[in-house]
Amino acid sequence: QVQVVESGGGLVQAGGSLRLSCAASGSTFSINDMGWYRQAPGNQRDLVAVVSSDGSTNVASSVKDRFTISRDNAKNTVYLQMNSLKSEDAAVYYCNVKGRRLSGIRWYPFDYWGQGTQVTVSS
Repeated sequence: QVQVVESGGGLVQAGGSLRLSCAASGSTFSINDMGWYRQAPGNQRDLVAVVSSDGSTNVASSVKDRFTISRDNAKNTVYLQMNSLKSEDAAVYYCNVKGRRLSGIRWYPFDYWGQGTQVTVSS
């Protein structure tokens, strides 16, 4: 099993910054993609940013100039630095981790979500 734990959400004024962290832990696994998605009330869950194992990133155009995704492979942790926050950025942010884990002698793919962390932006 792989556990995914997020931290760093909270209340911030418009124009402010927050940094989200997400750490994956468990027994014998390797990670391919680590990413962040967000879901506002009444909306679908949308991609914010994802970083692959080779460091390549895919960032939503709505946040591209303000958010930065990074990854520490040694810590199995992904970060989302959010600057110049706007009211429309308010949502529950979910971490997603894709990879594979060893069970017995076989590798099995996994796709896990964190519990979500609330980001609230006050105007």
